[in-house]
Amino acid sequence: MNNAELREQRARRAGRRAWGRYLLALLAWVAAVIAMVFMGVLVCSSVTWYAGSPLYQLLTWVRDYIVFVCALTVLAGWVVISYVFIGRSARDMEWLLAGAEELAHPTASPIRLPQTLQSAEDQLNLVREQALLGARTAKEAEQRKNDLVVYLAHDLKTPLTSVIGYLTLLRDEPQLSPEMQARYTGVALEKAERLEDLINEFFDITRFSLSHLELEKRDVDLKRLLEQMCSEFGPVLARRQMTCALDLPGELRLICDPDKMARVFDNLLNNACHYAYPGSTLYVKAWEADAQVTITFQNAGATIPPEKLSRMFEQFFRLDPSRGSHTGNAGLGLAIAKEIVEAHGGAITAQSAQEQVVFTVTLPL
Repeated sequence: MNNAELREQRARRAGRRAWGRYLLALLAWVAAVIAMVFMGVLVCSSVTWYAGSPLYQLLTWVRDYIVFVCALTVLAGWVVISYVFIGRSARDMEWLLAGAEELAHPTASPIRLPQTLQSAEDQLNLVREQALLGARTAKEAEQRKNDLVVYLAHDLKTPLTSVIGYLTLLRDEPQLSPEMQARYTGVALEKAERLEDLINEFFDITRFSLSHLELEKRDVDLKRLLEQMCSEFGPVLARRQMTCALDLPGELRLICDPDKMARVFDNLLNNACHYAYPGSTLYVKAWEADAQVTITFQNAGATIPPEKLSRMFEQFFRLDPSRGSHTGNAGLGLAIAKEIVEAHGGAITAQSAQEQVVFTVTLPL
């Protein structure tokens, strides 16, 4: 049963209780009128009356029209009781509307309602806290995104200027030696590749912000996928004098979206290559137990502080902003990996201690 159904049930129970109290009050008033009539008859019967007494004449008139008097008394009580209940409901509604208006522009001050609306006050304050938290989170994410766009826009200009400069030299200096031409061409190509990386970062930001993640699951040889991904990172690992050690079972299959999972592994391997110590070993291990597959990526690197470790999977968060900008890391890789893993019903976590960083991915079979 979801929250909406629970709220609906609570509202129905509260409505039934209110109607129950209202009907009980009416029945109590009718019973009180009947009791007063009988008490009046008993009292009047025990008293000696004189025909000329005004009170005797009044009581005689009441006796002659007892049905009318009782009906009028019951009707008057019904009006008063209805006014009390309706007025209370109207006042409660006004308090609730005032509290709901405060939710449109929540402040640090909690919403206060009468004691009779304590439950509604708690619910409104819970929504207020969630709205404040969501607003803060959205503001921080927007600020990080704006900062990142500024970084990337600044970085776009540097390689573009280099490309234009070296191509201009190649155009204006036709007598350059083949060695110099090859050198300038190589630098221009390197800067152009850097531009491509930065542009891909912009596409990642757009896809992450606007797209809806849809999975195309099928039976996948996860062992082969991991071996292929690690093999593709061979040149990157070689440039940092790193090696990759695989510890995989003889067979490992999983129902998943292979393209999405390849991106998860690519992001984790790329993260390890950027932040691991040069000359170290990257350990990739996978095993199957308790109806789930567990994959770990362990590398030697600077110990990550707990306050940063808890934010590793936030959008646009970069462990080292200056280095992230240099390597083209927008701080989206781990956030996207988390989204993909959770869409598969799994979980991804990060641990760091004693200059070891371990990312753990668990996926249900």
